[in-house]
Amino acid sequence: MKLLLTAMIIAIATGTFNSGHTSVLTGELNGDWVPVKQILGGKELPGSAFENQLLTLSDSNYTLVAESVDKGTAIYADGSMGIFGKEGVNKGRSLKAIYKLENEVLTICYDLTGTDYPESFETEGNPMIFLSEFKRKQ
Repeated sequence: MKLLLTAMIIAIATGTFNSGHTSVLTGELNGDWVPVKQILGGKELPGSAFENQLLTLSDSNYTLVAESVDKGTAIYADGSMGIFGKEGVNKGRSLKAIYKLENEVLTICYDLTGTDYPESFETEGNPMIFLSEFKRKQ
């Protein structure tokens, strides 16, 4: 279960941004982020499922350390995010997500199918929608 979950999280962090936006990550998201809450299909995951994960954003690049290391490009604009895996188990995969940064909490909601951007930050009733809340690493 933990391996499957980690694979899904890594898959989540690898998508292409195809909406015509050209903005890339700016300084406000740069840094190291630790997950504090994760929800898949309306069910909150136990902290042990993500306690050793770390997401690093640096301009348009990301690194996700989970059970393995995944690296790629993250592009965002207007609350939409595209992530494209270049190294690791998700090399060549892409997904779409929406994000928000409020009160120093970065929330990213991913469509695990990679076909559409989630319409909201709600995962209930949809097993292919994954939400992760992050706080900056101290």
